[in-house]
Amino acid sequence: MDFIISTMQWINDLPFSEGMRGSFWMFPAFETIHVIAIVIVLGSITRLDMRLMGLIWRERPVTEVATEMLPWTWTSFVIAAVFGLMLWMSKPLTYFGIAFFDMKMVLILLAGINMLFFQYVTFRDVAVWDRFPIPPAAARFQAALSLGFWLMVVVCGRLIGFV
Repeated sequence: MDFIISTMQWINDLPFSEGMRGSFWMFPAFETIHVIAIVIVLGSITRLDMRLMGLIWRERPVTEVATEMLPWTWTSFVIAAVFGLMLWMSKPLTYFGIAFFDMKMVLILLAGINMLFFQYVTFRDVAVWDRFPIPPAAARFQAALSLGFWLMVVVCGRLIGFV
């Protein structure tokens, strides 16, 4: 535990971290970019998840929707992660004690595990059900989980600011 605290203290004392805390505009600007990127993540993943649940675009192949949405999802996720890391660096010791921050990180991890399971198990036989108006139950369930995880990431992220 001492190693974690001393590492966070070292990050807290970096010139970038001190500059972020001392700047009038840096934190709000970086937070704005982080939030916009999260909105794009949520919007693009919602479109794919809703198709996987059979709620929209039933006439479009799932692979077509995935090909269209996932570049937006991944690009915006990377931007959100980079700017989120820089926001965290401004006060690592503060964030360490916020349960909503911990929950947000766990939910992102769970969303990633769900995505990996979907990609390497459920999606393997997409050629069979790609054009089905309503995909198989496993795909619908994982899409609902994905949407739930990402919505809770947003809720937890918003609640961090109130602690």
